[in-house]
Amino acid sequence: MNCLPPEDDKLARPYDLPKIIETVRARTPARLLAGRSGAAYRTNTQLELREAHAAAHDAVRTELDLVASLGADFVRIWNLFEVSSQAASKDQYLLRPDLGRQLNKTSREEISRHCTTGKDLQIVIGDGLSVTAIAKQVPQLLPLLSEGASTRGWSIGQLFAIRHCRVGILNDIGELLKPQVSVLLIGERPGLATAESLSAYMAYQPRATHTDADRNLISNIHARGVSTEQAAERILNLAASMMKTKTSGYQLREEFPPVIRPEITR
Repeated sequence: MNCLPPEDDKLARPYDLPKIIETVRARTPARLLAGRSGAAYRTNTQLELREAHAAAHDAVRTELDLVASLGADFVRIWNLFEVSSQAASKDQYLLRPDLGRQLNKTSREEISRHCTTGKDLQIVIGDGLSVTAIAKQVPQLLPLLSEGASTRGWSIGQLFAIRHCRVGILNDIGELLKPQVSVLLIGERPGLATAESLSAYMAYQPRATHTDADRNLISNIHARGVSTEQAAERILNLAASMMKTKTSGYQLREEFPPVIRPEITR
């Protein structure tokens, strides 16, 4: 039996919603005006929430596996190798964020052996809090970044991935490889809207004394957020600004193209 008043019941049915409400719901993954049965969500909404929660849990708990996550061809083409932070397990990574901000000794040696120093752009993949985001976004984003950097005449460092990675590990990368600009593509903490959202953290010549204030961020890189094409353009433009101004973080504002508004004729 439906306990909703007739007017509420009418509002809750998607096919009866006013056009403006349909438009709002189409523009956001948020569960707006989802309707209810009594005091509870409807069955479909409850199931969607459970599915989203399970996807978020899997994204956080899944261990990074380069071949499984990115594909054997991707690993071969990019000559991708894997290192690790000081967090020895996923549980330790979640409980000790500080360990995820530093490379372990073996990884530092591995990076020094495979990579050359002093490149213009050093891109690194970090599992972060969503391996799902890495698997979904990086294969599309990385070729765009590589092509754009080559077009600008920049030298690019050897790509590698970091297991159990936190954003602060950019400092270790800067100290080891001394690039002009470092870019960390890292999985964001998933929510109940999507588990596929990627972030790009960037810094100019990162070093041990750097904090979040010295970094720039482009977030929400996913199908219903910032597209990979938009993200690549923004990352490259921001990197160019860093090289030009020789700074990053709060001292550097990202420049956006002006919004062209259509003329309204009366």
